Amino acid sequence: MNELRATIRRYVVMPSEEALTATTLWAAATHLQTAWQHAPRLAVVGPAKKCGKSRLLEVLHASVHDPLITVSASAAAIFRSIDGGNPPTLMVDEVDTIFGSAKVAEKNEEMRGLLNAGHMRNRPTLRVSGPNHEVQQFSTYAMAALAGIGDLPDTIMDRSVVIRMRRRTENEEATPWRYGRDDLMVQELRERLVGWLGSLHDEARALVPKLPVEDRAADTWEPLISVADLAGGEWPRMARAACKVMTDYESGRDEDGGLKIRILTDIRLAFASEGNPPALRTSRLLDLLNADPEAPWSEHSPRGLTPRGLQILLDDYGIRSANRRFPDGNQAKGFTPTQFADAWSRYCPPDKPAAEAQPATGA
Repeated sequence: MNELRATIRRYVVMPSEEALTATTLWAAATHLQTAWQHAPRLAVVGPAKKCGKSRLLEVLHASVHDPLITVSASAAAIFRSIDGGNPPTLMVDEVDTIFGSAKVAEKNEEMRGLLNAGHMRNRPTLRVSGPNHEVQQFSTYAMAALAGIGDLPDTIMDRSVVIRMRRRTENEEATPWRYGRDDLMVQELRERLVGWLGSLHDEARALVPKLPVEDRAADTWEPLISVADLAGGEWPRMARAACKVMTDYESGRDEDGGLKIRILTDIRLAFASEGNPPALRTSRLLDLLNADPEAPWSEHSPRGLTPRGLQILLDDYGIRSANRRFPDGNQAKGFTPTQFADAWSRYCPPDKPAAEAQPATGA
């Protein structure tokens, strides 16, 4: 595992240590995919060309289980390439040609459905085939790495470990990759990984690792953290740190869900900064939110977060401002902490004590 991590670092300038750790764990987890309930996607995305996305896929191609690499393949071709036993690791480069715009993505809904369904076991696709038009089941379960410019559809990103690549600077160096030389060296490392992990299949299947995340994120990260626990040493700590940092970052970027979670957290902080009053004017709340230089609210619109923008973010929670009487005797639109109590408890409960997120010793 340490050698695999060092190998990826040698050829690719990764965006962070956490991303390097996560990519290493994902590559190793492909060799035990028959032990997992979920097959996490690795979304390798970047804002432009020349960010190292394709190079990372090249290195992974030499290190993962039975790689099946393609560009612009049809959904039918892919699910016919997946068997129900130990399926190949799908590797799709230039995936922006499939999902790069709303118009293009609309034509590739079948591919999106395939990638979504294949995240979990026992989600086959059905097709009518043969001269007798018989219904046939095709397995969809397989781990997949997807590389391209820009974000993938939200439903795929939600099932992915997201690696946000960036162009390297003049001071960042990577070893050139040459087929017939470097790929052979990495393939030797892959064989050693197979030999080690192959003997741990039953142990991997029985693992129930403690995770620092829940729900879909837990489904996606459980195989990676299980591999870390099998490796032992510093890997359990590094895996959980990477999981927390990377999932927190992605939740803050998700315009549909992340901002709506972020607003709840920031409103709770705003009430706390004012001494948790029984009510807070909408105008004062907006001033506090827009004043935070590290929050996204001042850039929410040309005027920052407005009363209308705030209401849109809170609509799904059934929270609305109302006329309140304040200690100075005046009435104004505002909110009370009790309005948020249920949403706070459901969507952004206080962090658990650190001890609860620690892995069991000895993996």
